[in-house]
Amino acid sequence: MGMKRKNNLFSILLASLYIICIGGSTSLSAQSLLTFEKDTLPLPLPGMLVERRDTLQFPDTTTDALRHTFALLDSLRAGKDTILTIVHLGDSHIQAGYYSGKTMRLLHATFGNAGRGFIAPLKLNRTNEPADYFIRSTVREWTAGRITQHRKRTNIGMGGIGIRSLSPSINLRIRIAPKNGAGYSFNEAILYRKGNAMPMLPTDESKPIAEAFLSDTLLPRDVRADTFRLSRQTDTLLLHSTRRKQGTNTLLPASSFNNTYFGLSLTNGNPGVLYHSIGVNGAMYVNYTDEDYVPRLVLLRPQLLIISLGTNESFGRRFSETEFSSQVKHFLAIVRREMPQVEIILTTPPECYRRTYVNKKRVFVRNDNTERIAAVLRQVAREEGIVCWDLFTATGGKNSSRKWLNQRLMARDRIHFTQRGYEDQGILLYRAFMKTYSKYKSF
Repeated sequence: MGMKRKNNLFSILLASLYIICIGGSTSLSAQSLLTFEKDTLPLPLPGMLVERRDTLQFPDTTTDALRHTFALLDSLRAGKDTILTIVHLGDSHIQAGYYSGKTMRLLHATFGNAGRGFIAPLKLNRTNEPADYFIRSTVREWTAGRITQHRKRTNIGMGGIGIRSLSPSINLRIRIAPKNGAGYSFNEAILYRKGNAMPMLPTDESKPIAEAFLSDTLLPRDVRADTFRLSRQTDTLLLHSTRRKQGTNTLLPASSFNNTYFGLSLTNGNPGVLYHSIGVNGAMYVNYTDEDYVPRLVLLRPQLLIISLGTNESFGRRFSETEFSSQVKHFLAIVRREMPQVEIILTTPPECYRRTYVNKKRVFVRNDNTERIAAVLRQVAREEGIVCWDLFTATGGKNSSRKWLNQRLMARDRIHFTQRGYEDQGILLYRAFMKTYSKYKSF
């Protein structure tokens, strides 16, 4: 195919994808998804980005590091009934949901929407949750466990948190947000809980449409997974605990339970991408490097693991490239041991600021450790033979944080970003992923 014809095809896809991203109902079939290049999605800051580095970087030893992921995308494009399961693991940049949520939306528009994926009870954990769902309860007293705690207050689930209650009667209300969660109605939900937590049953308006299949199998690291199948698509699931011993009328004493819950996975029965977004404020590689955590993450069965960490490590007073490299490799070793088939993308963090004092006055200065973090992650990816997406460079590299701040895309703390800033980064990840897919696969 000649270059001129390729460019025409690029333009056709640009128009199609742009309609989807601004809310159009057009879907991309296997025939209409022809090819992809850098202009597929418009960027708000064209003069700030390093276009040469906005693709995924493969290790020198292979270009086959995402072979299984790309094969599943080919199957989806061919109309096959399959699912690509992605876990995007990170820190506060991911917990907010805007960055990973944008990438998720774009992948759903391109390859199909298999459901909202994993949702964690973050509000009940007394922290912020994404804007597209709610998990609420009339129970007010919850013990909040997080992966970042030195002494964990609860067992920690695949979402990086856990919630525990001493109440003998617990209810959960799970709801997809009407506006921000549009398109994420579900007909199946899997509730993950500690092995001896009280099981839940549908209640109120959920009872007529939901059938519960309570787990009688204890999964690795003391987890049970209860499945709720619904007779129709819904945006709400109401659950209430039961102390009744399965198959009997015997009520077990409340003291016999440890009511720790981890979250739910929501699916809709359709083929497509199932994108689990998992982030915890303040998280670092050493927090997720846990012999209990990774086996619980395995229960989501990811085929692709995207890791977005490194910002919090950059604030260490005595940051060491050697120590950080060792921490990343240790985490990767556990992941590969527990999930030998999973494909991995390491991402570098964007540049940010840090606070310091000049003449006894507190000021913001460029956090130069983010540049060092990015260099280490690129090197680790090469050494470990995995793919890297260099967000640090793609967003402008050294001194880029000043430009993002001037465009009002950074938050007031100059570490985090505005919703628009995060969504722009989500677009960048999608672009990088799609450019690489089109480069290494034949259309």
